[in-house]
Amino acid sequence: MTQLGWLFCLAAVTAVPAVSLDDNPSDGKLTVALDGREAFTYQYGSQFAIPHFWPVRSPAGQLLTTQHPEPYPHHRSIWIADRVRGAQGPAVDFYHCWKNYRQPDNPAAGYRHFIRHVRFGKVEVDGGQAIVTAELQWIVNDDVPILDETRTWHTLSLGQGEYLVDLQWELKANHGDVRFLSDDVHYAWPFVRMHPQFSAEHGGVITNDRGKRGQAETHGQAAKWIDFSGTVGETTEGLAVLLPSDDGPRTWLTRDYGTFGPRRDVAHSGKEFVLASGASLRGRAAILVHRGNVESGQVAKRYQQYLQFIDESSHP
Repeated sequence: MTQLGWLFCLAAVTAVPAVSLDDNPSDGKLTVALDGREAFTYQYGSQFAIPHFWPVRSPAGQLLTTQHPEPYPHHRSIWIADRVRGAQGPAVDFYHCWKNYRQPDNPAAGYRHFIRHVRFGKVEVDGGQAIVTAELQWIVNDDVPILDETRTWHTLSLGQGEYLVDLQWELKANHGDVRFLSDDVHYAWPFVRMHPQFSAEHGGVITNDRGKRGQAETHGQAAKWIDFSGTVGETTEGLAVLLPSDDGPRTWLTRDYGTFGPRRDVAHSGKEFVLASGASLRGRAAILVHRGNVESGQVAKRYQQYLQFIDESSHP
């Protein structure tokens, strides 16, 4: 396992809490914990239309994200989805999962289109870090796969309850051409939905790397990272999404009520495109969970160190 020594210097204490994994196949949950305390959980049960990460907890144990918010109950904390059409099949909106019920008036009957967790691949734990790889399929009409996905998350404990998750995913068109039907309104890559207690209405603040704040200044704008921080009780904490710099800054979806996430590169953003049979579409973003706000949480500094890690891991 790659040693992320560049990040250990960010911990404010000498002893870095150990990372542990607890898989519960019967419930479809894999929990990542720091010194036995839940940090976040991968939800992969078949009762959900899409696998996702929830809960995601702050260093103080607060819920940073929400799983079924109103008035957008299809939001799933941290998740990956899109609107696509396979070579021979319907256009399927995996984002608005309520459109995919087998029986629209009976949600208990389940979904006819869904993203399904198939199996875990690599599962490794080494002290203050852990790597998990999962294989998934994007399925239409109950049993027709149109995309194969490999999703990897590398969790690093930073001390004092803080942590970073380097999330990577690859979608491969192993079953024929796939047309992506994304628009600039309903997609991010990945999506994050903050808990209402961190929303702007309750004092939460969106900040990007250029110092712009709030939805009005950040939505649709290019940025290398965006942070969403707020104060619950007397404790200020936040979650930042950091992007690699391989193809320049991306534009972002931001909403003061709590949804945010980066777009893809210009060639694959807000327009239809075809992923040819056998081709792959990749994504990468780091989730930084930190104490303090964007300044006291040192988000800008940690972003530079994240870039250093990417460079060093690419050129060992």
